[in-house]
Amino acid sequence: MSGDPHRQAARPRAGRPSSNSRRRFLVAAGYGATNVAILRAIGSSADADTQPEPVTDRVVELTTEVDSVPVLEGATLPEPGQVFDVVIANGRVIDPESGYDAVADVGIVGSTVAAIGSDLTGTERIDATGQVVAPGFIDILSAEPNNVGVWFKVADGVTTNMAMHGVNNYANAFFRRYEGKTPVHFGGAWHQHFIRGEDQEVGAVLPNQALTSAQVQTFAELTDLNLANGLAGVSFSPEYSPATTTEEIDALTKIAVARGHSVFFHVRYSDPVEPDTSIEALEEVLGVARRTGASCHVEHLSSTGGTFVMEEALQLLRTARDEEGLDITADVYPYDFWGTTLASYRFAGDWQTRYRISFDDLQVAGTVNRLTEETFREAFEKNLLVAALGSIPEADVQLALQEPWIMIGSDAILTDSVNHHPRGAGTFSRTLGRYVRELGVLSLPDALAKVTILPAKRLQGMIPALAAKGRLQIGADADVVVFDPATVSDQATVAVPNALSTGFSQVLVAGQRVMADGELQRTVLPGQPLRAS
Repeated sequence: MSGDPHRQAARPRAGRPSSNSRRRFLVAAGYGATNVAILRAIGSSADADTQPEPVTDRVVELTTEVDSVPVLEGATLPEPGQVFDVVIANGRVIDPESGYDAVADVGIVGSTVAAIGSDLTGTERIDATGQVVAPGFIDILSAEPNNVGVWFKVADGVTTNMAMHGVNNYANAFFRRYEGKTPVHFGGAWHQHFIRGEDQEVGAVLPNQALTSAQVQTFAELTDLNLANGLAGVSFSPEYSPATTTEEIDALTKIAVARGHSVFFHVRYSDPVEPDTSIEALEEVLGVARRTGASCHVEHLSSTGGTFVMEEALQLLRTARDEEGLDITADVYPYDFWGTTLASYRFAGDWQTRYRISFDDLQVAGTVNRLTEETFREAFEKNLLVAALGSIPEADVQLALQEPWIMIGSDAILTDSVNHHPRGAGTFSRTLGRYVRELGVLSLPDALAKVTILPAKRLQGMIPALAAKGRLQIGADADVVVFDPATVSDQATVAVPNALSTGFSQVLVAGQRVMADGELQRTVLPGQPLRAS
């Protein structure tokens, strides 16, 4: 793959189907014997020519000539004349994995998509005329699904909330705390930074304190236990725990590899200023992959690892993928500024030079207040979260978004406090509104792939339940979103980060509406724990 930054921007983007006459699909209200036989053959054929091409390493191209509806392997097909529990009618149905894109009905039975076709009959009928019907979004880089933040996720189209930046708890306590109490499915990774806290059972291990060999062994044992108890993979944050050593990383990574799990990195450096550059931090991740054979995921590449050097960072990772065969992916959030707490190690040393910002560029999240050199100390003592305005070049964001193996992750979830980055509420609607509709950086199917099938495939090797998510296919889980592509938009800002996104009319989780006709259904809590096997 070329390192030319305009390589993908110049690629022709797929558009909407020009007419309904170009859309063909087989499932209809009355299933003839011929159609059912054809569909069964599609679902089971071993002929590679009839199977959808995997989307993991490519941008999804819009399919305007649809020869068949997508069917998940092993799915049970509906009977002729079946009455479904729910029918979502007349929407533009998009399945990013297969490329299916057509105006159709979606029939749901219980928690499963049971049919895709025309003139379906249902006990409950939802008219989606003029709207897009897509798989529910998977936020690969969220945090624990607290009962405040999850509703902002629902309003942003999220049906699966994955804390792959790391769960700040032990596995059993984490799943016990949220099971049966959330509208969205949830899971997460074991967090190396969490077990470095002062109050953990391994004793006081500060972020700037290197572990002894005995402590590394204890960390490894805790890692193995928590992966066995359902957390998925290990998340490292060496920028926030700067004393993290290669010995520590390799020991925990080897536990993950032995269990068939991936590792996730908030990399060590976030700027191009020598020494200790972002590129060196990415090289550290590649070294882990080479030594251990681990599949590795780089978190929020535009703010950590690729800032100001995105073209070079992408080319480095492309080469590792294409020429070395390393299993490397990454995610970004669609904002041109990052945010974090002032007492974190990110603000150690000469942060103004490293990040090319000043005190005036720091806005206290949840307020309109910009800091000065005088007010910085007070905000630091309170450990407030600030948005570092202008800290991510917009060109870096757009370049990263166009890379076919890069996903979208919010890196946030709101709480009772308003001291948060707006990405906790608006990441997915901002992707669809600003970068698809307004700027045309991505086609709609490409953007949907980044929030559905790509994170599903990144995680399903650890969490089998993900193999039925991120898809809108017969037999897939009925996690479905319905939105207006002409109006979907983020409303959250730095000053008001707790503003609900707009444009989503329906959000279904396990076949149940957690948003109905644009209204959140706060007593509907069908979310399930997603445990690693």
